[in-house]
Amino acid sequence: MKKVTRIAAISIAGIALVYLGLCGYVWYLDTQRNQNSSVLRSSVKQNNQVLGLLREKGCDYCHTPSAELPFYASFPIAKQLMEYDIRLGYSSFNLEPVRIALIKDEPLAQSDLNKIEWVMQHKTMPPTRYVALHWAGQIDPQERETILAWIAQQRARYYASEDTAEQHRNEPVQPIPKSLPVDGQKVALGFRLYHDPRLSGDNTISCAHCHSLNTGGVDGRKTSIGVGGAVGPINAPTVFNSVFNSEQFWDGREPTLQAQAGGPPLNPIEMASKSWEEIINKLDKDPVLTRDFAAVYPRGLSGDSITDAIAEFEKTLITPDAPFDKWLRGDEKAMTLQQQHGYQLFKDNKCATCHAGIILGGRSFEPLGLKRDFNFGEVTPVDIGRMNVTNEVRDRLRQKVPGLRNVALTAPYFHRGDVATLDQAVKLMLRYQVGHELLQQDVDDIVAFLNSLTGVYTPYRQNKE
Repeated sequence: MKKVTRIAAISIAGIALVYLGLCGYVWYLDTQRNQNSSVLRSSVKQNNQVLGLLREKGCDYCHTPSAELPFYASFPIAKQLMEYDIRLGYSSFNLEPVRIALIKDEPLAQSDLNKIEWVMQHKTMPPTRYVALHWAGQIDPQERETILAWIAQQRARYYASEDTAEQHRNEPVQPIPKSLPVDGQKVALGFRLYHDPRLSGDNTISCAHCHSLNTGGVDGRKTSIGVGGAVGPINAPTVFNSVFNSEQFWDGREPTLQAQAGGPPLNPIEMASKSWEEIINKLDKDPVLTRDFAAVYPRGLSGDSITDAIAEFEKTLITPDAPFDKWLRGDEKAMTLQQQHGYQLFKDNKCATCHAGIILGGRSFEPLGLKRDFNFGEVTPVDIGRMNVTNEVRDRLRQKVPGLRNVALTAPYFHRGDVATLDQAVKLMLRYQVGHELLQQDVDDIVAFLNSLTGVYTPYRQNKE
């Protein structure tokens, strides 16, 4: 009888513990739900505040294509001034994606956040002439602080990585992650295909021909050389860290790494294969490759499976642990004082308004010649850039902002490849994009900062767990 009583007591105690555990779990879920709801309410409140300020201060007038203008916009002098402001404002910054993201409570593009932050910090918006015509457009200090606090909240919520040091979590740039999740078998196949010249029409050129892993992921040429000595029209961008681009190619015509990998093999002045069938017929004669491929892709070789494997390999081409990454993670001595000053100048001179995020670029499209017309000479089809994809007049001469990771290794620069040094590139950007010059020492400091962006590539096979 005592044994039965003891068992019953233990059972009751067990049930009680389970019940208490369930109650605790329900309490935890409720707490989390309440916390999430609180965060959401706070975020929506901040979004609505910022939306209200953008509307009240007339930002929409100049920075969105379809804003309803005030009645006096048709008056002779006001009309001329407002048309100028609208043309300049819209070409510099389209506010429409910002408004949509705020309404939907979605993350804003980091370059958009950085642009808004810069003009708030430097009090350049609204312009003095605009405020003279629109007295209510002036932004007071409290309103600026509201917008800056919202930017910090956006970065903390969507962009700051867990390993970023607390004091750097509101920076416009984040460290490169140490690794990304990949399929190891696909990576191994992609590595082989990336270096396989059989993807080209005459079996002489592989992906690595223009994107060498030993030379910063580029070929070091002004523009690349294809099959038969054909000269390409544009500078080869680095393949390193390309996984962090929002779109691929200078004009962003492809949305993914896989789609990009399918372009060069069939391009007549690059790898010049006539079709995927031609490529597959050659690869099918390799029994080891076809066996290994079938083990990963049951349907075997195809354009889709080949490009999928190459893209999976390219996901491993990341270069973490640059001095700048270590500084972002809290090692204050990882960068020299000159490099740290160069980074501050980089931000002060609006460079980070476009060169933002993990790779300091790769996420937006900007025109070359924002403040004054760039000396293109004869404008070529590749100079037209993003407009070739969107057919939007606003996108004429816009190219994808190149990422600056490992930029010290990837000369020559710009989409034409006609800028030989970082010193020259910085000076041209200051002149044409920002609209002013800096002392040589300041340029040297910015170049020193750019040198701190050279990271470490570890081949996947050596980094495999």
